[in-house]
Amino acid sequence: MVQRQVLYLGELNDNQRAGWVRTIEAVAGEKPTARQVALFPDDREALPIPDCETVQVRLDKIELRCPRQWGASWLGLYLWDMLELDIFWRSRLPSSRKGTSWLNMLKALVCYWLIDPGSEFRFHREWYVRSAMGDLLGEDDSLAQKDKLYRCLDLLLEHRDELFGFLKGQWGKLFGAKYDVLLYDLTSTYFESEPPAADAVSKKRFGYSRDKRSDCVQVVVALVLTPEGFPVAYEVYPGNTRDTATLEEFLDRIEKRYGKFRRTWLMDRGIPTEEVLEKMRERGIDYLVGTPKGHLTRVEKPLLEQTWMQARESVRVKILQQESEFYVYVESQDRVAKERSMRRRRLRRLWAGLRELRNRKVLTRDDLLMHIGALKKEAGRDFRLVNISIPKPQEPVNENTFRFSLDRERLRQAYRREGRYLLRSNMQATAPETVWENYLLLTRIEQAFKDLKGSLSIRPIWHQLERRIEAHIFVSFLAFCLHTTLRNLARGRAAGLTSEAILEKLSSIQMIDVHLPTTDGRHIVMSRYTQPEKDVVLLLAQLGLMLPEQPPPKIYASG
Repeated sequence: MVQRQVLYLGELNDNQRAGWVRTIEAVAGEKPTARQVALFPDDREALPIPDCETVQVRLDKIELRCPRQWGASWLGLYLWDMLELDIFWRSRLPSSRKGTSWLNMLKALVCYWLIDPGSEFRFHREWYVRSAMGDLLGEDDSLAQKDKLYRCLDLLLEHRDELFGFLKGQWGKLFGAKYDVLLYDLTSTYFESEPPAADAVSKKRFGYSRDKRSDCVQVVVALVLTPEGFPVAYEVYPGNTRDTATLEEFLDRIEKRYGKFRRTWLMDRGIPTEEVLEKMRERGIDYLVGTPKGHLTRVEKPLLEQTWMQARESVRVKILQQESEFYVYVESQDRVAKERSMRRRRLRRLWAGLRELRNRKVLTRDDLLMHIGALKKEAGRDFRLVNISIPKPQEPVNENTFRFSLDRERLRQAYRREGRYLLRSNMQATAPETVWENYLLLTRIEQAFKDLKGSLSIRPIWHQLERRIEAHIFVSFLAFCLHTTLRNLARGRAAGLTSEAILEKLSSIQMIDVHLPTTDGRHIVMSRYTQPEKDVVLLLAQLGLMLPEQPPPKIYASG
């Protein structure tokens, strides 16, 4: 017997069924007992019994529950496995006697800081249950209990220095990282908390705030990176620590961990002192540092005697050789145009504000001083380019007592130095254009601080205890390691995409629980992640990533 489907007739209601029965009887020419099981499946009283175990599902009771973010959480754990951090932490973070997996808790915290950072309390209240981290780790909601989170933080700091050595091997194995050139810089991060007592031993101190939050206590974070942006080490100092007081300690630490061979340190101006630079020359350590603009005055005359050399199309340099080091004077046409435009804009606003003050009919001397203070803050260093004559006490404010004019000598000096900066180095047999290009690598550490304070939200810190303050920064450092791994993974495969953009794309993949009630009172629960959109599929293929299989279904008794 051979069968072939000719036409699909669709679903039939009762009237249509009766019509088809009459048609069959008319075609057959007789009145046999009508029994069309294949044509009318609703006549079947029992389903055929297959060889495998079966359950009957009530389709009208299907429910979709608990939508949660899955894609970015999966990617965070993928990056963790890529760095093989389980190998490092498994023996150092054994589970507690009650079965709490501190390793899984650390994974969840680091991924939280990578994807959607915030406080530990926010992790406990909302983030964990809105993500599929529990599904991926095989944990329930008890993992996010806030007391467990804080106890996990207390277990981390003792392993920090060992982690630096482990990461050195991983960066080299995965990306071929080298450590002959290191970038060093410092930043600060503030607290939303009360300052400590004057006699308390704490790193929370008032100091120069790079976040423009001088009203808050802070700590200073020193960071060392490779030129490719791989983190090497970091240290936390009290908030009132001067930049110049940190470098010598880091030099000793890096030599102890990575050996004594000729290494080049790249630093911004203001970090090394003359004394530290002298010690670096004696120890055979190469350096390349920026020089404060005030130092330019001392070497400006001999630099005028040197000739310009073209380093790039829009960059030219001058070299001034001294006994044990040399200066590189750099002029960038792009930077000249940028700085000149910014200075002119600030001067125009300052000039317009001063003219508006002079034209006021009623203005006291005290109000004038307050307005000039506001203009000075807005103009910044360009305020010194204007000479201002202020009325004496008890004098009225008018055109004779309140005068202002441009300081043309200072303006000419600022004009000559726009877009120019002075570098200082003791590297031997190095071309000047190479020196300038190496100095530009400092933008990598500036970007690292932007990542830590921006997408990874290291600030503000809400902790009060000293050990948890540093543990908070340590978890942020681990998240930055995953962030750097993703950036370098994309650099060779999906150039142009940032780590933030990739995480945002994968965050669109959600996980949903499909509840299928059965006729015998049980529930089949299938946790399924949604199929990625076309652009996400292309991104995964470009990065060489493959999503895992869907998790198997589970059957629960009623309730």
